[in-house]
Amino acid sequence: MSADLLQTPLHALHLEQGARMVPFAGYDMPVQYPAGILAEHRWCRESAALFDVSHMGQLQLRGADAAAALESLVPQDIIDLPVGKQRYAFFTQAAGGLLDDLMVTRRADHLFLIVNAGCKAADIQHLITHIGHRCSVAPLPDRALLALQGPQAVVAMSRLDAGVAALTFMTGGDFELAGAPCFVTRSGYTGEDGFEISVPADQAVTLARALLNQPEVKPAGLGARDTLRLEAGLCLYGHDIDQRTSPIEAGLAWAIQKVRRPGGARAGHYPGASVIEGQLSLGTAIRRVGLIGLERVPVREGTAIVDSHGRPLGRVTSGTLAPTVNAPVAMAYLAANHAGLQHEVYAEVRGKRLPMRVSAMPFTPNRYHR
Repeated sequence: MSADLLQTPLHALHLEQGARMVPFAGYDMPVQYPAGILAEHRWCRESAALFDVSHMGQLQLRGADAAAALESLVPQDIIDLPVGKQRYAFFTQAAGGLLDDLMVTRRADHLFLIVNAGCKAADIQHLITHIGHRCSVAPLPDRALLALQGPQAVVAMSRLDAGVAALTFMTGGDFELAGAPCFVTRSGYTGEDGFEISVPADQAVTLARALLNQPEVKPAGLGARDTLRLEAGLCLYGHDIDQRTSPIEAGLAWAIQKVRRPGGARAGHYPGASVIEGQLSLGTAIRRVGLIGLERVPVREGTAIVDSHGRPLGRVTSGTLAPTVNAPVAMAYLAANHAGLQHEVYAEVRGKRLPMRVSAMPFTPNRYHR
């Protein structure tokens, strides 16, 4: 079966490091290393963890009209994005649902996009179909992507190029790391300070080894990446957000800049704008919320959430026993009238009703370097 799976340029290195591999988004990916998910999670919160995220899609949009073209597909301000700055964005569809979320960085002569692995092919087709006549859409299959995350990431990275320390959260630049020309952004998916590093695929192993040779750095797999991003309150596409959820239901209104909102200079003119603008002004019937369990039983994706009378209120989209919080945490979509902070609801787990409390997210404070 694994013969059908794609491999990242670091595949042999993962095996050498003793990784347990699993299929993920069509790739053979490391879910954990011998230390285990809990140790990897804690190491990321305390020091620096290296993740292979080469399965993600990297692409460039080139041409004088690229920023305006991309704005026709997302409700974000791309035109005013300064060179070297990165922005979180999402593709919407006509009904206001989310096709994917992505990261966009303005570089001197193009836009650099990172999209989710499972949506990569569809996203590229979406871009070519709708804006391919306005700008060139160039996938970058010859590049790998590494994420070094944690409070000591800057220490380890600075030994390879001291210049990276000057980056702040959601900015990027060109650096040479272990002899490889890399594009580095100070960003990530863990809630910690850290970096995402786009590196030529044929130099990825050399760079990964150089990072793993730093005393602060240990490898981490998809398991820890998931528990870390959940504690950080970050959505996972295909679970917490998808085509059936709008960005307003998902609590992502913060990512729509004023210039793209009703009354803004470039309001609307993206798929589903009328639906999303209506929800911005009138609210939504359901909302994504954080939940903390009052009993030490993990509440997993798909679990029904009910009120004290057993009436259905919604469903869990992600859940785990959170190592840093030391309690069960979950994200769920709840009826808006039950989504207020500290409101008590119940998770139905194996015939029992477990009390949970609506909580602010992130569950553990983000530590981005601003």
